[in-house]
Amino acid sequence: MGRLFGTDGIRGVVNENLNADLAFEVGCAAAMVLAQDTGKKKPLVAIGKDTRISSDLLEGALIAGLCSAGADVLHLGIIPTPAVAFLTVANKADAGIVISASHNPFEHNGIKIFNGQGFKLPDALENKIEDIVLFNEKPTLCKGADIGQVTYLDQQGVDAYIEHLVSSIDTDLSGMRILVDCANGAASATAGKLFDRFPKLQSDIINADPNGVNINKDCGSTHIDHLAAMVKAGKYDMGIAFDGDADRCLAVDDRGELIDGDQVLAICGTDLDSRGELVGKTLVATVMSNLGFRIFAKEHGFQFLCTDVGDRNVLEEMEQGGYILGGEQSGHTIFRRYATTGDGELTALQLLGVVHKSGKRASELAAMCVRYPQVLLNVTVNSKEKKEEIMASQKLKDAVSKAEAELGDSGRILVRPSGTEPLVRVMVEATEEQTAQDQAEKLANLIKTL
Repeated sequence: MGRLFGTDGIRGVVNENLNADLAFEVGCAAAMVLAQDTGKKKPLVAIGKDTRISSDLLEGALIAGLCSAGADVLHLGIIPTPAVAFLTVANKADAGIVISASHNPFEHNGIKIFNGQGFKLPDALENKIEDIVLFNEKPTLCKGADIGQVTYLDQQGVDAYIEHLVSSIDTDLSGMRILVDCANGAASATAGKLFDRFPKLQSDIINADPNGVNINKDCGSTHIDHLAAMVKAGKYDMGIAFDGDADRCLAVDDRGELIDGDQVLAICGTDLDSRGELVGKTLVATVMSNLGFRIFAKEHGFQFLCTDVGDRNVLEEMEQGGYILGGEQSGHTIFRRYATTGDGELTALQLLGVVHKSGKRASELAAMCVRYPQVLLNVTVNSKEKKEEIMASQKLKDAVSKAEAELGDSGRILVRPSGTEPLVRVMVEATEEQTAQDQAEKLANLIKTL
């Protein structure tokens, strides 16, 4: 039987490979493991969710499992993933659980667990939960006064999280005018209230009307073209786009051009460095970071530390070196002074704060980090074993080597399996977009034949 936890928790299509029975069992197992790990008879678990139609179903089952096995629950309702991490720590809970599949379509959902310090649950504890669930170790259900209880912190939690975010910047953002896309996701519950805390900022909110099935649908950080067009047509200073669980943020400048995660790191890193606050003059990012970002880091004297894909890998590198800024091109940016995970709304405030204090347009600041043309193609594969077979193929390795030789120093190639989806991703960068497209298509077509 396959393992439950992937690179970002448990993921699946609801009522196919992720259902209420499994959620109940995970809740029971988590309560048992946390009781053993903490030595507490009744561990405390915070739980939040995004706006998917299935989130209520999974939440109910998880809470039933947690309480049945003796854990108490802090119910946070619809709230961003980073807010769950923050509130877990703030309320001295022993763990936090998020029900979300992030940027994926509404049919998908997931279960992600943080420890009491707001970090991803250690692998050792995940493995214990898996063993209980997968090998049918029946949990001992509690009776009488030992059954867990639920405390509802929904609005109180949102208010505490917003207060935390507001305290992270020291400017009122006066005179700025922004357009904010909530992806019909978790930010729908917080973004409007957050930006209303800055009365001298004009903020217009779109895609904040979730109905359970429209999360991420043609909106948010994975579909940014519509926001870009609206920013340009409406003459906004900036556009801000979140994903379904609001742990990532991409932006649009005053010309309607994308500001990606690499450029956010460049802009905010330069600001921190100018104030002598960028620890080790170091930026942490992943193998997916654009060649232009790597060139920017070298030209500006920054140390660029490169990790595997995934914000957990970025965070681990940051923790090891004590660094304070890192992230992914896709918009997961970690401001370690204020958060233990990627936080879209925190990122938005930090970026807006730098732009506002600089007195420059967002497009001027973004121009310091030029984006090389990048083509990303996804090839669907039918199993984990097939992914491994493809990645081990000598034919593919030879093709990549040949393409790299053709590109030379003016391009870059990355072929990698997705950690959360049945895909092999082909990424090619070059000085000319057509060159990148041609090389990516060659490799993608080859993978389809393997």
